[in-house]
Amino acid sequence: MPRRSNDVTYFTRDAAHELEGLREGGPGWWLRGSGDTRDPTEVARTFTASERSKVVGYDLIVAAPRPISSLLAVDPFHAGGVIDAHRASVRATMDYLEDRALVVRDRRNGHDREESARWVSVVSFTHGVNRHGEPHLHDHVLVGARPEGHRNVLDSRALYAHALAADALYRASLRHELDARTPWTAWRSFEGVERVVGLDEGYRALWPGHHRDRGEKLSWTREETVQSWSRDLTRFEPLGVVPVARRDRGVLDEHRFAGALEGRDDVARRHLVAAWADAAPFGQDPRDLTRQLDEIYPGLRSRAGVYEPMMPVHEARLMSTVREHGPRPLQRDQFIEWRERSVATSRSRAGRSR
Repeated sequence: MPRRSNDVTYFTRDAAHELEGLREGGPGWWLRGSGDTRDPTEVARTFTASERSKVVGYDLIVAAPRPISSLLAVDPFHAGGVIDAHRASVRATMDYLEDRALVVRDRRNGHDREESARWVSVVSFTHGVNRHGEPHLHDHVLVGARPEGHRNVLDSRALYAHALAADALYRASLRHELDARTPWTAWRSFEGVERVVGLDEGYRALWPGHHRDRGEKLSWTREETVQSWSRDLTRFEPLGVVPVARRDRGVLDEHRFAGALEGRDDVARRHLVAAWADAAPFGQDPRDLTRQLDEIYPGLRSRAGVYEPMMPVHEARLMSTVREHGPRPLQRDQFIEWRERSVATSRSRAGRSR
């Protein structure tokens, strides 16, 4: 969401009492920078613009899937771990956007060049409810329109171009982090539905997240929030638990990966990031995810922004290699072994063809 005003009181006035006692500190936290996140003046310094730009910054909203948000109410004992998993995934998402989507267009000699950039400061605010009082774990990440050391503002087209990949990477990271930090395990179905193992679908119906009216901005205490959720839970009707599909959680769902690229002639790195992240049913550490992609597709790593290098879909799918060596492992050590086998096979075939 583009910001044309440096008025940040919408965030600094909301103490997000609904999460008090579950998170460390207040709702505001600095991914980069420092200062009192309750002070509008200090938070507003995050926004920067050029002389000609009316946009001073962006509000990037990163939200957890509804079943994971519902854990805040269903299992308050482990809600702190859920929030920690979410914040770790927000940080990974912003790392990706800064690495791949933060560029500045510079026109010289009649040609546009994209230069990688860096944000001066990044501040985020973690909230736990929507306007209807339902569990809704999400962050508002505030960034400036003009990156550090540049006269021009960032190319917003790149932010939008990488939004789907960033979202998929966040969810893959959240599934991975939730499993590491809580007793809960999240998974993504082949149809693309995010679920939590053992969590009844009735909670999704109880807190649907979609309403005709937008509702009023809420500012409840933790006690009021718990009471509201308790009243909601008296209306809970079980709908059953969706069984986890039988699959090896340590490998990529190659059918899901290939299906995500259907309909395209060529793909860029961001398309592969989104496809890979969604094809890791139980999630993956985002550092391993992006590293493995760059090792398999080194030719797509060179540029960021909108105009990333492209490759044909049939080459991106690697179907013959997958058929021969099996699906790509998600664990780092197993992936290295898989990669060595596939490279050795390719070299052997190249030698025989000479």
